[in-house]
Amino acid sequence: MTEEQPRPKLKAALVAFPERYILPSKPATASPVVQDAYRQTQFLLGNDLGLFERAMNLQLAIVAANAKARTPATAAVFSFWSRTYSHLADAATLMSLGSYSSCPPLVRAALDCLAVQRGLIRDGFGEYEEWFEGAISQDKAHAALRFDLGRYRAGSVLAEDERLGTLYRLLTDLSMPHFGSTAFQAGADSSLQKLALGFGDQAFHLAWAELVIGWLLTLCDAQLQTVAAAVVLTVSETARTAVADTARDVSQALGSRRRCYVEEAGGRFLFQNFRRKPGGVPKRVML
Repeated sequence: MTEEQPRPKLKAALVAFPERYILPSKPATASPVVQDAYRQTQFLLGNDLGLFERAMNLQLAIVAANAKARTPATAAVFSFWSRTYSHLADAATLMSLGSYSSCPPLVRAALDCLAVQRGLIRDGFGEYEEWFEGAISQDKAHAALRFDLGRYRAGSVLAEDERLGTLYRLLTDLSMPHFGSTAFQAGADSSLQKLALGFGDQAFHLAWAELVIGWLLTLCDAQLQTVAAAVVLTVSETARTAVADTARDVSQALGSRRRCYVEEAGGRFLFQNFRRKPGGVPKRVML
């Protein structure tokens, strides 16, 4: 009988990452409604978009500085960070095209992946390293490469951060097929007399655009703070200064009470300054 050869030890390597993040380009072949949504987003939220682009590229600069890291701990950070980064980039594209209702699930998923990073960093990566030992194997019965699932929950991390916890609860309500949240997103212009539904509506909506870019900036800031605090990564003093500058600028941008924002009120969410157009009368909406 031939002895089975021992399986080689798994190694981790970062084999690809973008050199630069670029904001979504103009949709030349899209419908006039979508092109108008893109144009107004660029014009009215240009400063926020510029800050988002800067924060995304700062993430890539830190990735590049750690590209040769090979430990299971850095693999954990890179893999979940990659998902966060991609979700945020995709949500930015959808937002620029007026697809606002598609954004909450993506942003919520990004927040989930960010929470896992924080949980692993806090707990010393022990659970991930244990999973890593048998992460990839051969499923002989199906002649397939098998990835062990490795379920992980990071709800306690969100509970510890008031800002992210509140955002997660809001995004969960907007992502789930609840009656009210669905009606609100599909019928943003409704009144007491009429549930005014739009089917696949991609017309520009200032409040939704402000909310989505605000969520993206919040998570970019949180992601940068997370990797800057991760001892398994090398973050230069220059990069740390840039992270602090980004945090300050995000806080200033989102601190304006002229933009649309959401507050918790008695277990529900109160949307302030909700309006479709800059010249529209701002209103409050309770969800």
